[in-house]
Amino acid sequence: MRRRLASLALATTSLVLVAFLVPLAVLVQALAAERATGTAAAWAGSVAATAALGDREALAAAIAQAKGAGVPVTVFLPGDRFVGEPAAGGPGVRLARLGRSLTVDTPQGREVLVAVQGDGTTVVRALVPPERLREGVTRTWLVLGLIGVALLAVGVLVADRLARSLIGPVAEAAGVSRRLAGGDLAARVTPDGPPEIRDVGAALNQLAGRIDGLLRRERESVADLSHRLRTPVTALRLEVDAMRDREDAARVGAAVASVERMVTQVITEARRSGAERGPGCDAAEVVAERVAFWSALADDQNRPRSVRLASGPLPVPVRAEDLAALVDLLLENVFAHTPEGTAFAVDLAARPGGARLTVSDEGPGFDRLDELVERGVSGAGSTGLGLDIARRTAEESGGTLRVRNGPVGAQVIVDLGIP
Repeated sequence: MRRRLASLALATTSLVLVAFLVPLAVLVQALAAERATGTAAAWAGSVAATAALGDREALAAAIAQAKGAGVPVTVFLPGDRFVGEPAAGGPGVRLARLGRSLTVDTPQGREVLVAVQGDGTTVVRALVPPERLREGVTRTWLVLGLIGVALLAVGVLVADRLARSLIGPVAEAAGVSRRLAGGDLAARVTPDGPPEIRDVGAALNQLAGRIDGLLRRERESVADLSHRLRTPVTALRLEVDAMRDREDAARVGAAVASVERMVTQVITEARRSGAERGPGCDAAEVVAERVAFWSALADDQNRPRSVRLASGPLPVPVRAEDLAALVDLLLENVFAHTPEGTAFAVDLAARPGGARLTVSDEGPGFDRLDELVERGVSGAGSTGLGLDIARRTAEESGGTLRVRNGPVGAQVIVDLGIP
């Protein structure tokens, strides 16, 4: 925008300057020629007055004075004689001998001819050389050109300043919009600039406030709904405590504890603003703990499993609760959508800049791969939210989630970013 305004100012100022300076330059040239012609006419008239007196010495003195002033004068006497600067009598001189005073342009310059009547016609010729006709014109044109360049520079500078006053608030509004899109709901515009741009900034601030209020209300609603789930979960825990079979009670209790943990996480997540991010975690530790949790159910369903986890700490920029939920979602899909006895594998490896988690099974594979990770889309009659939640967790860490059909079943590959 700054470049366009500067170009517009440059073009407009150039047109104005051309329309103003070109006629002025022509006028300057005409005035210089008229000034030189007027000077020559004055000297020609003075010499003509002296010639009318018939005093040869006075005439020679007058011719010498005119020459000293830079005006060469020739006096053509009757009988083809002349006094002063040597010159040939041209058509202008012949017309002047008829008693006419005139001005003639010739290749040698401009001739000012004055006829003096007496014993025959005497013609006084004052010559204005071409350089005298343009004396001072070049310097004046140079000054006018410098003035034009200065005016162009001032016009471009003013246009650039104006563009900056417009672009600054617009750029700030665009920056705030990007921050809002990135989840920073506290971003606000400082209204500045022309009234129209200030109105845009104020409207953007109102929109941001409205979005913040709606999200806050939504988070509170989700938190309230999740909090209400605590009552049936507590009732389930009491039922588990009343079970006589301790082995079954432990297994069911672990499942209830997992549900309770998930409800607590939902409440915490709902009350946390989108711009807040918790600390990262050790992916190897979290994945190992969740695989161990699901191993009991895998043993009950006679599912062979292969677990390959990276050794040592493997830090990733995902909260432990979020990564645990991601692993649970992927393993839950395996248990829910493949027959009992179907083998599965969990592979966690380091990758440049982060970690890669791969969960695969030997089931029937995925249908509608191109739509599978879209929210609400399921290939097996479920809610279709699991893979979308896992995808968002991966993307918030700077990574990606991909699904594909492997050689013997389905594969979900989750790349987690760097801390």
